[in-house]
Amino acid sequence: MKKLETRHALVVGMEASGKAAAAFLRSKGVEVTAADLKPADPSIVQQTNDLFNGPFDLIVTSPGVPYDLAGLNRARARGVRVIGEVELAAPFLRGNTIAITGSNGKTTTTSLVAHLLRENGVPMLLGGNIGRPVIDMVEASRPGQWNVLELSSFQLETFETFRVHIAVGLNLTQNHLDRHHTMEAYATAKGRMFELQTKDDYAVLNYADDYCREWSKLTPARITWFNSAAGWRIHDRQLLFGKYRLMAFEDIPIRGRHNAENTMAAAAAAHLAGVPFASLAPAIRSFHAVEHRLEFVRRVNGIDFYNDSKATSVDATLKALDSFAGNLWVILGGKDKGSDYRVLQAPLREKAKGVLLIGKAASLIAEHLENAVAVTNSETLDNAVRQAFAQAKPGDTVLLAPACASYDQFKSYEHRGESFKHVVGEL
Repeated sequence: MKKLETRHALVVGMEASGKAAAAFLRSKGVEVTAADLKPADPSIVQQTNDLFNGPFDLIVTSPGVPYDLAGLNRARARGVRVIGEVELAAPFLRGNTIAITGSNGKTTTTSLVAHLLRENGVPMLLGGNIGRPVIDMVEASRPGQWNVLELSSFQLETFETFRVHIAVGLNLTQNHLDRHHTMEAYATAKGRMFELQTKDDYAVLNYADDYCREWSKLTPARITWFNSAAGWRIHDRQLLFGKYRLMAFEDIPIRGRHNAENTMAAAAAAHLAGVPFASLAPAIRSFHAVEHRLEFVRRVNGIDFYNDSKATSVDATLKALDSFAGNLWVILGGKDKGSDYRVLQAPLREKAKGVLLIGKAASLIAEHLENAVAVTNSETLDNAVRQAFAQAKPGDTVLLAPACASYDQFKSYEHRGESFKHVVGEL
């Protein structure tokens, strides 16, 4: 293990990654000041603008802390190193890394990569944005194993040295503009992962996505494409790699064209990590949908209920809508992230019997939909589920795919999804 030169570190944001970073630094003999906007106990100080002026030689930020805070900018100007907990782990994490990023599909693809490795006996650890902080994986990591990570733009924007041996870029669509402000800044944050690769690494990229093609120009790594005639692709309802058939589209256990793309990306990464081609399809068939991602909840009186609470962007909602033939009652709304909901007009007009709006973004979404579909302002998720159920007929589907963040009424998208399932369970 390498030695830390830091003497006094400030760790900002005491959620899971912040707590893990603070614990790791203390285990290395570093004096740590832990800060949060809402300190949970006396050992955590109040995060203030002046706090960043303190005598720190390192500041570690949690993903929820904006990169461009005035205090962080001042610290950088003084020469203080400002990184996230993933970058903190960089010199200490043993083994090779597979990392997945994109606006949509990260968790499903990351989970599927881990499943493919696990089912084929390849040693691996799973973490990152999917749950376990990367710095928390350091102690268990070993040479010869794979660290499978889901990485968000909030984690990637502080990368300085972290090397990803197999980097997967799924897509980039409008999201998090309340944090990154522009698509260019958002794309730049994601692109850091590919820039830091070497010629001995691999980048698995979506040829159908403009930003992925741009990332291919940034990286010195060898490129493996999906959605490309030159790589992994769908043709005649078959998933192919070159001339080799992986499996039929209908045999993929997670629904939707977007999940076929996620499956290709995961298969490509797992194959590069050593899983034989012939072993991929059997392992894919045994995979189950990740909770809160087009998750079938229950059928009540012939009405199906699906939980896609992880659809926190407009593009994710479009993908959810594309997974159904029609007869939908769609629950939208929550905390707006600077999105344009007008692109939902056409698919909702085609497939939805009605839209039920919740949360702070309800009036904006109603304005953007411009009477394309019948809209009810349900205000709360409980109301929306019950109102949809009251109007739906056998054969209809009630779909939670909010296109918004959850933080106005819920702690997280998981909390929102659990609440949806609880209400559905009471019907």
